[in-house]
Amino acid sequence: MSVAEAVETEDISCADARSAVREVLMEVCCGLPLPDAQRLRDDALLVVSELTANALLHAGGVTRFSVGLEGDEIQLRVSDGSREVPQRLAAVRGRPGGHGWMVVQRLCSRLDVAVEPEGKTITAVLALP
Repeated sequence: MSVAEAVETEDISCADARSAVREVLMEVCCGLPLPDAQRLRDDALLVVSELTANALLHAGGVTRFSVGLEGDEIQLRVSDGSREVPQRLAAVRGRPGGHGWMVVQRLCSRLDVAVEPEGKTITAVLALP
């Protein structure tokens, strides 16, 4: 795969992951109409925030992270040490949280969860407008 990666690292914080996404999107968003650029930025930042926060909260932390462009897509990869596949939780009135995976599913044009012996890697793809 020929992904031009801005960042590929281990043990990254949510804030660092968001910064990496902003860096990749800076060049991409320059040629887009403002509403499209803002929507892409907001969606990508929300997806990376959800994936990295869930890895930190539920899976012992991020073991690998990368963000890059391939063709007309931005690809976010977040790996962690858990082999548990994210599940969509039923909504419970008054219960905070538990909706992140559903949000990620709705925002991504493609989503893949690869379970490996040492954990899992989630690849989230957002189509460029």
